[in-house]
Formats: sequence, C-alpha cells, structure tokens
Amino acid sequence: MSNINKQALRERYSPKPVPKCHICGEEMTIQRISASRITYGCTGATYDDIGCHYAEGRSIADDHYEQSRVTVVDVSDPDVLALLDELEHYKSREERVTKLVLDNSTSWDVLYEKLEAAEKRIAEQREYYEGVIADGSKRIAELEAREVSVSEIRKNKFIEKTEDELDGDHYTICKNG
Repeated sequence: MSNINKQALRERYSPKPVPKCHICGEEMTIQRISASRITYGCTGATYDDIGCHYAEGRSIADDHYEQSRVTVVDVSDPDVLALLDELEHYKSREERVTKLVLDNSTSWDVLYEKLEAAEKRIAEQREYYEGVIADGSKRIAELEAREVSVSEIRKNKFIEKTEDELDGDHYTICKNG
C-alpha cells in the first residue's frame, strides 16, 4: 500500500460536491440516481417551511431545466474513506510507538552503560580495599607476634616515662626519632 497515493484515493472516493447551474449559477438538485450515475438539474425551486416555490417564470420541467441537466458519475465510497482514516490513525500510532521504543532503548543503553561502569568501579574498589585489609591484617599479625620488653622500648627511646613511673600495664609509647 506504500506505493499507492492515498490522497488520490481519498479524492477519488470522496463524495462529489453538488454542481452549480452553468446557466444561472444556482445549486442544482438531484433529479435521478442510477447506480453510480447521478443526474442533476436546475429546477429554480426554493424550499422553506411552507414547501416548494418556483422562481417567477419557471415551472418543473421548463427549457432552463432541460438545458441545465448534467449527469455525474459518483463512485464515492464511505467504507474506503473510513479505511484510509483508520490506516492514517494506525500509521501515526506506529510512528509514536516506534519513537517511544527508540527513546526507551536509547535511555536503557545509557543506563546499562552507567550500571556497567558502576559495577567496574565497585570491583576495582573491592580489590583495592581487600589488598589494604590483607596488608593491615599482615601487619597486625606481625606486631602481635613480636615480643617487646620494657627495657627494649627504653633502649629504642620509644617510651617517655621511666620504669619507675610506669603505672601497671599502661605504657605511653611515642616515636622519639
């Protein structure tokens, strides 16, 4: 259907407007319908609440009527027009849905990239901190395994108080160069 001109179809199957009389310019009335052929004629009649009135000097089948008659082939089809309207509706809906899908897929791609970057940073930080914890644990184990005597501490000048000034098991250790 993409190769068919939808506007041409719409014009072809739309109802034809009522023609004007080529003699007096008034709108003509339907005189006869046969299949797709509609015969119009200018009767000179006007219609109101009271009924039908003819213009002065006019009758139902005068010469003006005979000369003004025209037959129009009207192949209008409201079903075709309804199908064209429905097709337009679904085409525009398809375009809107396609745009939404593309917008969402783009945003999902961006979110997925951000998620991957965050997971990578977390893995790098985990690896770094596991190393820091391992180094710290190793250092703690080394320090706990070491035996230090008070005289050794004084000898290395890490203690500020003398052995006599030490109060029980509490030591104040500092780095004195």
